Amino acid sequence: MLAQEDIEFIKAHLAGWLAELSLGRPPVVYEIELHERMVRVEEELKHQRDLMRQGFERMDERFAVMDQRFEAMREDINRRFEAVDQRFEAIDKRFEAVDQRFIELRQDMNRRFEAVDQRFEAIDKRFEAVDKRFIELRQDMDKRFEAMDKRFERLERRLDRFMLWSFGLYVTGIGAVLGVLWHFLGGK
Repeated sequence: MLAQEDIEFIKAHLAGWLAELSLGRPPVVYEIELHERMVRVEEELKHQRDLMRQGFERMDERFAVMDQRFEAMREDINRRFEAVDQRFEAIDKRFEAVDQRFIELRQDMNRRFEAVDQRFEAIDKRFEAVDKRFIELRQDMDKRFEAMDKRFERLERRLDRFMLWSFGLYVTGIGAVLGVLWHFLGGK
């Protein structure tokens, strides 16, 4: 650490040392030169400030152009979304039309199925009528077969009697022929 005396010594000799470093220029010239440099730096800073203002103005202009572009893009996107919305609305209408078609188709199919059901009911009634006719026909045929059975029974009884009579006549005829032969041939 520096002592107070050292600090005082440095302060006293600092100006001289700086003058020596300025390559032999006296301190007044050096001050003027510093003053000129400061003026040039200030002018340069002023120029830099003007350039920065121009840059900021240009940036503002660019931002305004960008805002316009973004606004145009936003409007374009909104138009496109509106077009997409319109397409979706058209698709919704188409779906509604398809739904209506399905409803109409379902109603038409229901009517047709009802007509088919009615036809089946009519066919069932016809089959019931045919069944009745078959039952009546069967009953009629049963009656006819019973009548035929009775006829066959009567015919069978007649044939049985005929057979008995035929057998009786045959036996009687043979007995008569044998009796006649017996009588003529040797029966005495």
